[in-house]
Amino acid sequence: MTETHYPLIVRPRFILNARKWWRLCHVYLALVFGLVFALIGLTGSLSIYREELDGLFNPHLAVDVPSSPALSPDKIIAAVRTAHPDRHGAWTLEMPRTPNGMIIAWFEKPKESVEAFYAPLMVSVNPYTGQVVDSRLWGQTLTTWLLDLHTQLQLDGFGRNALAVLGGLLMLSVFSGWYLWWPSWRKLSQAFRVHHNAGLMRLVFDLHRLLGVASSAFLILLAFTGFHLAYPALLENLTAASGMGHGDAGPNVRSTAIPNDRPVSLSEAILVARGPFPRSEVRRITTPVGELGTYKINLRQMNEINQHHPFTTVWVDRWSGQIRDVQNPSSFSAGQTFTTWLWPVHTGEAFGGSGRLVWFFAGLTPALLYLSGFMHWLYRHGFVADRDIDLQRTTKTLIAGCISVIECATTLIFKVVIPAVDEVLRKLYRRIRRVKRLK
Repeated sequence: MTETHYPLIVRPRFILNARKWWRLCHVYLALVFGLVFALIGLTGSLSIYREELDGLFNPHLAVDVPSSPALSPDKIIAAVRTAHPDRHGAWTLEMPRTPNGMIIAWFEKPKESVEAFYAPLMVSVNPYTGQVVDSRLWGQTLTTWLLDLHTQLQLDGFGRNALAVLGGLLMLSVFSGWYLWWPSWRKLSQAFRVHHNAGLMRLVFDLHRLLGVASSAFLILLAFTGFHLAYPALLENLTAASGMGHGDAGPNVRSTAIPNDRPVSLSEAILVARGPFPRSEVRRITTPVGELGTYKINLRQMNEINQHHPFTTVWVDRWSGQIRDVQNPSSFSAGQTFTTWLWPVHTGEAFGGSGRLVWFFAGLTPALLYLSGFMHWLYRHGFVADRDIDLQRTTKTLIAGCISVIECATTLIFKVVIPAVDEVLRKLYRRIRRVKRLK
């Protein structure tokens, strides 16, 4: 029987080196940008619960719900203008979503921060008494400072553009990690194995790979939506959804009626705006500016996933009370709907309370991946030594240690930190009030 000789198949060198280049890409992306990825993830996780944290550090902003009904928007805006008589321009009233929440009056460009990239004035008003409880600038509170760090790295416009680039690099890092992890279909089950008896560094490496695979879909989704939130023009042009990105003011709708001595009130404008959407919830009301200005009433329909920033909007003429324009998400194109989904998907509010919790933990994974990957890199380069590990005993020790740390931290937070912060804020609040009275 003659021996059959098969031709020797030589793979191109660039295919043989592909894994090497992907490894270099993954390693150096992590070394150069890993700490920034971790910072963005941590600040994003905290920003998911921004309102809850703000209420925790500012208990005076919680309303004691009285038996009387809430005041009309006209009385609320009158109280705001009385407290800030020198601020001329549009005010936006953001209605509370809970009975004990404050109405927030937004003034986009206060004189104190007119040169800032984004620093509106936030005026908290008791909806039942009309009392102006507090006036704060965006970026000068802990939660808004953290959100600025997450969205622009505290670098204004440059930081916003840099964040878009970082979103693309994070996706590249995840894809390179996927490539390096993928074994083959035959060895797929082995790729999920954790070697807990092969030393500490092997355990760290296996956990790094498992955590990376488990969180990869979440990280890609967060990076993709974050990229387009930081640089919305690209997606808006692709989907023909210009002016519909998060934070866009929308169309400039002008009044066409003749000015008169009986302008439409806020309450009347809301009544008119809810005509086409009787089951909707009023979220924001923006006052008109100048004779050509119109009321902008932002509503939320039952089927909208946007909780904080819904897209149902009605523009009402301030002089005639007629509807000048309507924006109804139910009639959006597929591209427009896709664009409006970016913000609620990125923040997790599209998936409810459980989705926000999942997103919170997903935001922690870049920091864990960075630490475990950096430890492995140090080991590979001889900076740290491996050691044996008894996983069972170590797990028990870690659990006991975590319980002790949680107990100590809880005691410290509730008995020391919160009372101290509350006292400092109260003193600062009284001092600000005293200065305002002197002025």
